[in-house]
Amino acid sequence: MIIPLSHGRTGFVAVACALLVLPASSSWGQDAQTPEEMKPYTETIPGTDISFEMVPIPGGTFMMGSPDDEADRSKHEGPQHPVTIAPFWMGKHEVTWDEYDEFAFSFDLRRKEREGVERDSQPEGEQQADAITRPTPPYADETFGLGREGQPVICITLHAAMEYCRWLSAKTGHTYRLPTEAEWEYAARAGTTTAYHFGDDPADLEEYDWFFENCEGPQPVGQLKPNPWGLYDMHGNVAEWVLDHYVEDLYSRRSQDTPTVRPVVVPDEFEYPYLARGGSWDFDAYDCRSASRHVSNPDWSVQDPQRPQSIWWHTDATFVGFRIVRAFEEQPELIDFKSPIIKGKGPKPDDAE
Repeated sequence: MIIPLSHGRTGFVAVACALLVLPASSSWGQDAQTPEEMKPYTETIPGTDISFEMVPIPGGTFMMGSPDDEADRSKHEGPQHPVTIAPFWMGKHEVTWDEYDEFAFSFDLRRKEREGVERDSQPEGEQQADAITRPTPPYADETFGLGREGQPVICITLHAAMEYCRWLSAKTGHTYRLPTEAEWEYAARAGTTTAYHFGDDPADLEEYDWFFENCEGPQPVGQLKPNPWGLYDMHGNVAEWVLDHYVEDLYSRRSQDTPTVRPVVVPDEFEYPYLARGGSWDFDAYDCRSASRHVSNPDWSVQDPQRPQSIWWHTDATFVGFRIVRAFEEQPELIDFKSPIIKGKGPKPDDAE
């Protein structure tokens, strides 16, 4: 059953009412057969004691982008337009180094080698995970001295984030991916229509997120207050990759009256420009708003002396990480989707400076 949550000036949000009362955590909600059965769950990466939590996000329709009168907005955040989102689960926290290191530095492969595990004796998913290409060694300290344990991964490219999701999907048997830009904003707003999920006053941001004025680097995830749907660090700590290619006037191409259903501009072979959403420890408060869009460009790898530059690491993107989602029912264009990005392909010609 679907009921309206709010009817503010920017639109409405509909939610599955059965999802409004949920236990704090469980391990049995991951096999839901209907959206009403979706529950929070905890997934453990096989072969490790590393786990992460997923939170159900109800489907609904919302107004994407910022209104014309929102303070400090950018032109590419508008016009606001209605968008419909299907139910999905989203990571309660940003992906941490603890999780990412298993993939990036092949800890799982090294453990199997030590234990004498034979490839052909493994389950099919493990064999598929083992076959996925891993990141090349980073040019420099991948944390840039900003800390590691419990903190969100940083300095990784969109390609790396997508390949991590593919590896994690093979390992767990559940299909994880990056959120679309629309899914991310819908989840960040959590039914609200203000600049931040807690209101319009940036002075309150320090209660919810890490940004330029209350920290000097990334912090362990989940230390401050969550948004109304139980997601932490949506307005700060690190900005988060989403799937979409950046198109400056995209919002003006969509209907202003009829909801666009599950929009996504899927990546292609070019390395730029893509989008990160949310705030960061290195951003001012106005750049941490729900509608803020951060566009990738070659400056994010300016210190990488390799030619072509790494397809895995952004040496200068210490402010970017990612969060994963899992669709209840995947949209057709994202079924079996994997990164098509090619090393050295550079920016799309039309978007090059």
